Amino acid sequence: MNIKILGTRGEIEVSSPYHSHHSGILVDKKILFDVGEESFLEYQPKYIFITHFHPDHAYFVRSLGKISSLIHLPFSVYGPEKYKEDKRLNVLTKKIKIDSYKITPVPTIHSKKVKSQGYLIEKDKQRIFYTGDMVWIEKKYHYLIKNLDLVITEASFIKKGGMVRRDKETGKVYGHNGIPNLINFFKSFTKDILFVHFGNWFYKNINKSRKELMKLGKEAGIKVFIGYDGMEFNLKNV
Repeated sequence: MNIKILGTRGEIEVSSPYHSHHSGILVDKKILFDVGEESFLEYQPKYIFITHFHPDHAYFVRSLGKISSLIHLPFSVYGPEKYKEDKRLNVLTKKIKIDSYKITPVPTIHSKKVKSQGYLIEKDKQRIFYTGDMVWIEKKYHYLIKNLDLVITEASFIKKGGMVRRDKETGKVYGHNGIPNLINFFKSFTKDILFVHFGNWFYKNINKSRKELMKLGKEAGIKVFIGYDGMEFNLKNV
């Protein structure tokens, strides 16, 4: 599979030339996962899969009027729940086959207001998992993400524990887990992790931040890749 990273900036103000666009990855030039920028539609994807309806993953959430540029284009759009402004969006709750791919939604813990899910992408015995934002994945779903060739996940917080909160009424956790926690979790499922969706910490000194990420990967016995806007590679070469 050919993978192009379109955006690596989280929902923050700061940016840099290679980390300025919000979330989005393009697989084989036709399947788009998250559409953090309207400009991503210029790639004319055949399918779009949205992890959750936060504006850095679904650009149209920022302005309800912009949804029209999405719904009138000739492609299929999938997400974890219905979006109130567009009844055409398909809710995906189980594995589907599109062309020569199998796409499996994997529920994630992230927000207390919107549903979220990552996507397992399978083709020709290759298995990629794109998480979107997350705190955790419940144990009952772990069987879905075994033996992964690559995990593409978020890097909002470098500190252990990230920014995880607990709702006082429901007791449910939400937020973003720390990179050390995500590495520790995913090392049981893969040996290769590619980080995107960087938070403020990353921009303070990008070279230093890159080295810090590589060090965390080395300590955990996995290979870490640092994504950037426009990064493109073939999975077999990772």
